[in-house]
Amino acid sequence: MKKHHLLVTSDNVNLRLDLFLSLKLQKTRSSIIKLIKQKKVKVNGEVKKAGYIIKEGDQIQIQLPEVSEERLIPEPIPLKIVYKDDYLVVVDKPAGLVMYPAAGHYSGTLMNGLLYEVGRLATVGGPLRPGVVHRLDKDTSGLVVVALKDEAYYHLVEQFKQRTIERSYLAIVFGRLKEESGVIELPIGRSETHRKKMSTRTKRGKYAKTSWRVVQELRGATLIEARLSTGRTHQIRVHFASIGHPVIGDQVYGRKQQIQVDNKRLKIQRQMLHAKTLGFRHPYSEEWMRFDSPLPDDMAGILKLLS
Repeated sequence: MKKHHLLVTSDNVNLRLDLFLSLKLQKTRSSIIKLIKQKKVKVNGEVKKAGYIIKEGDQIQIQLPEVSEERLIPEPIPLKIVYKDDYLVVVDKPAGLVMYPAAGHYSGTLMNGLLYEVGRLATVGGPLRPGVVHRLDKDTSGLVVVALKDEAYYHLVEQFKQRTIERSYLAIVFGRLKEESGVIELPIGRSETHRKKMSTRTKRGKYAKTSWRVVQELRGATLIEARLSTGRTHQIRVHFASIGHPVIGDQVYGRKQQIQVDNKRLKIQRQMLHAKTLGFRHPYSEEWMRFDSPLPDDMAGILKLLS
């Protein structure tokens, strides 16, 4: 048996303990319940029942059997590392690359490549996502930071919790917005009808705030810059879909996957969303660090076609 540690963030509060562990570890609820009954799961050092409602800041320790699927395997995957030191690494993730292993993606992920590249990662955050303090969707490109030491992980998690991280995204959304800038403050929670989707229409929604401004008006679309004050799952995609301007190419929250250009239908292969800027305080030096990522070729190409 091997001990693993998980920290409950604001995105996961009010979930049952067994459901939370099932989602995080990609295990069946029955197998998680079995471990809970065997007292191999503790919350803040205490044994809890499967129905315990987790709270933000809860420290969960779980003992899992050693099986091959629960070990991160290093793989030689090309990665664009923009910064690295003894404590953390910043990666410019391409669209199409899954962040870490999960059901259906046990290899070929960013974390597999990162372990191969750096040799060691933090031990906290989950057996298949050690050091991961935030994530980007598979089809979202841009900057992500990963901790290489446990202390750096907790320091970065706290910065996300305190909302002192700087994050800005570029997105191409359908239609023209009425204003030049604005703020979307709509709670986000898991959809009550589709468990894999998030929604602004849910009884358990958590506060979410997205500030935005128009960067460029396009034909039938708009290039916007969005800044996150909170970090809810799919926040930008959900927020802009909720106001009638879904991100172009979004297969989950978008209305369609094609856009009309010069009497031709252009099929968009992925959501036009890019994590452009990432800023945070270094966990040890306290120095403010800020990174910028250029617009990827596919988004730049769509932007040129719609200009």
